[in-house]
Amino acid sequence: MLSRRTWSIAVAATVTASLLSAAPARSASPQLVVDLATNTGPLRYGATGFLYGLGDDGIPNDTMLAALRPQVTAQKAPDGLQHPNGDALKIAPLFKRTGGKDIQVYMQDVYGQWPYENLGINDYLAKVDTMTRKIVADPYRTSYVYVPFNEPNLMWYSGNLAGLQNDWKLVYQKIRSIDPGARIAGPGYSSYHAADYRAFMTWAKNNNVLPDVTVWHELGNDFFTGWYSHYNDYRSIESSLGISARPISINEYGRSSGDLGVPGNLVQFMTRFENSKVDGCLAYWTSAGTLNDLVTRNNQATGGWWLYKWYGELTGNTVVVTPPTQNGSLQGLAALDPAKKQARVVFGGAPSVNDTYAADVVVKGLGSASYLGTTVHATVWGVNTSGLNASPGPYLVKEGDYVSSGGQITIPLTGLNGAAAYHVVVTPNTDLSAASATRYEAEYARTAGSATITYGANTGYSGTYFVEGYGASSNASTQFVVTAPSNGYYNLGLRYAAGPYTGAPTARSVRMNVNGSTLTTLALPGTANWNTWNTVTTKVFLPAGVNRINIDAYTGDNADAVNIDYLDVTATTGTITNYEAESSANTRGGTAAVASNSSASGGSIVGYIGNGAANTLQFNNVNAPAAGKYRVVVSYANGELGPGASNYNTNVVDRYADISVNGGATRRVYFRNTLGWSNFWTTTVDVDLAAGNNTIRFANSSRYAPDLDRIQVAAAIG
Repeated sequence: MLSRRTWSIAVAATVTASLLSAAPARSASPQLVVDLATNTGPLRYGATGFLYGLGDDGIPNDTMLAALRPQVTAQKAPDGLQHPNGDALKIAPLFKRTGGKDIQVYMQDVYGQWPYENLGINDYLAKVDTMTRKIVADPYRTSYVYVPFNEPNLMWYSGNLAGLQNDWKLVYQKIRSIDPGARIAGPGYSSYHAADYRAFMTWAKNNNVLPDVTVWHELGNDFFTGWYSHYNDYRSIESSLGISARPISINEYGRSSGDLGVPGNLVQFMTRFENSKVDGCLAYWTSAGTLNDLVTRNNQATGGWWLYKWYGELTGNTVVVTPPTQNGSLQGLAALDPAKKQARVVFGGAPSVNDTYAADVVVKGLGSASYLGTTVHATVWGVNTSGLNASPGPYLVKEGDYVSSGGQITIPLTGLNGAAAYHVVVTPNTDLSAASATRYEAEYARTAGSATITYGANTGYSGTYFVEGYGASSNASTQFVVTAPSNGYYNLGLRYAAGPYTGAPTARSVRMNVNGSTLTTLALPGTANWNTWNTVTTKVFLPAGVNRINIDAYTGDNADAVNIDYLDVTATTGTITNYEAESSANTRGGTAAVASNSSASGGSIVGYIGNGAANTLQFNNVNAPAAGKYRVVVSYANGELGPGASNYNTNVVDRYADISVNGGATRRVYFRNTLGWSNFWTTTVDVDLAAGNNTIRFANSSRYAPDLDRIQVAAAIG
């Protein structure tokens, strides 16, 4: 959180990547060279981090985060006043259950103003004591990283390195006295200052208060030309002082305008951080809970989200990628996975997001990956920027077979978009049908457990191959990420083979998991052999936006011995029943009242729900033809803005409701701020209904719930 006003002035004119240093003269088709023979180690996925990217538990929803392989998030201090949401302890359950690793705690965000009000070190030490004790008592205590100072060179200690050092020691020792195993990050400058980092690390070593994680911010134009100099200089400081290499976290990255959500710019940060094996958190320039503009409406993806999804789907080890120039705008990263027999490349970037350019992707070192063969197949996908709107998703740019010459191939590409990013998948030349943006091929999906892709001698499949390894497995999984354009029913067509298999029944079964919970067990009739394919279609209600659909083994024996070819997703119809909030059939309690709103579906809403246990809205006679799992689509508005610091952020408040069915246990659901009281968005909640009539009650004993327009109720499986 650099001095925001300073950055606003300094960078306001920089809304594109056009202020990158001018690239040297080059040919019409510069080369991005991928060397499969030069392994650079395990993937770190370090760029997948967020500052205030999470607002509350469920903001954004689990699917949007889990699909990205998150590594680190930086959030406010427990019960901090800086912003109304983003509390580190409150978002921890969401972050950890979706695979996240470290949660950095911005401890100075306990203060309410920006720049932080300076009430003296004794005041801060007392607050540090309270915060640390809360963290130590938290079930996720080992995941937290303490960040005692944020941009100290701009506030409290501007021009006063000695003052920072003295107070760092006091705070460091206070944290350690309460949490001896604490990981402490610092010093946290607003940018990299070589002399100050050398002085600080020298002093910290001499005083036995070295940070466990070294942090600074990269928020300016100089990142693009200066990153490797910054990184190398810092590592040289450690080496010269005899300090073991600290993990590095750039816990704020991206300029104040022009970078967030723009794939062609974000890939440049991603590439540099992965090359250096450091972590990074996207900067907090807008509002909390959006994964820093990767997510809109809580479960819909902007163009930038798809870039990070591609990044999270890289597997194996990274390999050397040589761009046209080290500090130029065209950048890329690549990984080779011998187990999957796939190489993947993510790339993009131009001097301006408005540029159209050409590039040759050269893949060499094929001789060291002989399993790819002498002729390989490549598909190239693109994703454009969509601003803060939902992206239509990736599109197919090019597909073809390429004959290796001297152990390398060249994929020539033209008409590339400066604001877009691109994804190349290289496989053996086994394709039997063309790629499609509307068909989800299993061999391109993320796999888990014993699921494998062998590129063997089978026939009849779609795409380049299929996923196998489900026999005698309880953990094989093929994990599809699909997009639903709108709330409603979709036919999910799973194509599979289930040939004769020793110890297996003729008919097989697998489990379908949707958005993190098991939806149904699919009965899969046997096929004549392993080259005969069948499709079983299930009608499922999907919320608009991104959905995770996993096909999982579960028995541990051969009852689920199948091969998975693809998943087709097509819109269909089904029964969806509307219940207006203002209906006289409902029961309103306390202050809950009907009010006119011309943007609501029926012209009216029910507001003033909550802020007291008696202020409730209950939908009556919610009819279910059969007992089971139902999807409740809640249409609501929430335009509340909270008090906060005098800073540039929109301090949105994510209201919540405690929802109960038939008087049973309540479930707390947060509703993403809609940025206005006449903006009606939807959130989908799964409930279990009994056959016949049911009640669904909305309450909030301590705060107001959102204004409710209506609910729509549909069986999870149509």
